[in-house]
Amino acid sequence: MSMPSIPDIKPDIILKRQDVIHLLLTSIAMEEISFSHILNAEAEKIQFILGQSCPTTEEVLRINDSVERILRGIVANQILLQFKFSDILKLEQSRTDCDEDCEE
Repeated sequence: MSMPSIPDIKPDIILKRQDVIHLLLTSIAMEEISFSHILNAEAEKIQFILGQSCPTTEEVLRINDSVERILRGIVANQILLQFKFSDILKLEQSRTDCDEDCEE
């Protein structure tokens, strides 16, 4: 049995600094959209339970705990996104500072 022949693939991706910044900002925006979908699903879950003829106290408390866990996760992710956004702003600011220094 012979060894497989693997073609010589060069996955060179060349991005400019501004392209990278735009991609990073886009990734933040997409995560925010994902969070909005999760929040909407949680709201629909609450509406479904409360829309039942007579939800028990146990059902309401169980849904409340579930929604609280989801919200805590989203808040934690929001903090991380804020850090990511701050780092991107610093990256952009350092580019702007470099451009200003280069002009002099």
